[in-house]
Amino acid sequence: MSDATPLIMIDCQVGFDDSIWGHRNNPQFEHNAQAILAHWRSRNRKVIHVRHASLEPKSPLRAEAPGFAFFDWATPREGEIEVVKHVNSGFIGTPLEETLRTGGHNGFVLLGLTTNHCVSTTVRMGGNLGFDVRLVGDACATFPRTAMDGEKFDADVVHRTALASLHGEFCTVVSSEDVLMETS
Repeated sequence: MSDATPLIMIDCQVGFDDSIWGHRNNPQFEHNAQAILAHWRSRNRKVIHVRHASLEPKSPLRAEAPGFAFFDWATPREGEIEVVKHVNSGFIGTPLEETLRTGGHNGFVLLGLTTNHCVSTTVRMGGNLGFDVRLVGDACATFPRTAMDGEKFDADVVHRTALASLHGEFCTVVSSEDVLMETS
C-alpha cells in the first residue's frame, strides 16, 4: 500500500443510530474508524466520504432526514471528497471510479457501515473493477438480519460471514492495527 492510497469511508451517518436497525455489532467501530481517519488526515492522504441518500420513504437515511448527516467525527473537511449514492454500491451513479482512476489510484482502503450491505457491495464492485481493495474489518459494523424462513442471525454472525465471503475473493480483510502499522 502506497502513501497515495485513498481511504473510502462508507455511510458513516447518523441514521445508523436509529433503533429501526436493531443492535449493532462491533462496539469498537467508531474508535477504529476514527483512528484510521485521523491517521490519513495527519498525513494529508486522500479521504473519500461516500454517503447514502435513500430513496425509501421511511428510511432514516433519506437526504431530507436528520439521519442523512455524517457522524460528527466523520464530517468531511475541506479538500476531502464527498460522493452521494442512492443504491448500495458507491460506484453506481457516482463519480467514484472516475475519481480513483483520474487520481492514478489502483487500490483503496475501505471502512464503514454496513458490512453486509453497502460496504460489501462497494468492495465487490471495486474488486471486479480491478482495484486492490483493503477492507478494515474491525472498522465496519452491521445489524441483525432475519432470513426468509424467519431464522434470526445476530449482527456479529452477519458481520463475520460477510467478511469471510469478501476476503480473498474481492479484497483483503485487514485489521485497523495492521493498516495503521502498514501506513506509518
